[in-house]
Amino acid sequence: MDNRALAQIAALADPIDRLRFLNQLMTEYQGSLTELASYRRHAIAEARDSGMTTEQIGSKVGVSHARISQMSKGPMAKAPAGTATAAPKVLVARSLPTDPAVRGSKSLFLMEAERQGLEAGRRMLYVGPEPASEHIAACLHVETGDEVIARRKLMTANDVPVRIATSYFRADLFGATRIAQPEFVLPTLQAALTSLGYSFGHAEEVLTARRATTFEAETLNLAPDEWVVQVVRASYSTEDTPVHILETICAATRHIFPIGQAAGVDEF
Repeated sequence: MDNRALAQIAALADPIDRLRFLNQLMTEYQGSLTELASYRRHAIAEARDSGMTTEQIGSKVGVSHARISQMSKGPMAKAPAGTATAAPKVLVARSLPTDPAVRGSKSLFLMEAERQGLEAGRRMLYVGPEPASEHIAACLHVETGDEVIARRKLMTANDVPVRIATSYFRADLFGATRIAQPEFVLPTLQAALTSLGYSFGHAEEVLTARRATTFEAETLNLAPDEWVVQVVRASYSTEDTPVHILETICAATRHIFPIGQAAGVDEF
């Protein structure tokens, strides 16, 4: 449909005739528009999987990053025939349960990534108070919505975002300590907790696979239909005080999860 033909229809004097023609055109082209939109979402997903952010995609296309986010919503078409499914740009191992030697290092993620020959990076996204979600509140023995201290970081491997790691602490126990300060805790978070008089007692780790939230999808540059794996490790002192809750959101297609077993009990 060219602009001249469309102008002729729009100029019809009878509004019913005009409506009839316009309705026919919209019906005719709707199928093509829907398919084109789905292929557009597929292109955005491929660009994100290559490591580009929504801001970078929007800059190259000439639209805002908010518009790119809107374009990416909805079901994607199947890849065109002959198009290979893109392999993940990076694959990171997240061992369960956590190796104590790794847990006691400067950074669990940095040591894990270095052991795998990956170039690891991390940056702080947020440090401060926020209301506790239901599962975090249960681990910290507080009420849902109570204010807790959150320390949220983004982890990258070979410059690809792979995890969002958030440490949660009770505000009544740690709000007035350096745990609540915005910088990284040096030399390690473990050393800081020990200096505050807490001795490790036990921990529980729970793994859950689910759809990504909008924030997680944007931060990790996920495709619209990509899932995440949520690992929540709740650590308690020898007095059973909830000390440190670590929630790690892992891009599912960029991780593997080796499962360890106690020595001497491995079986087929």
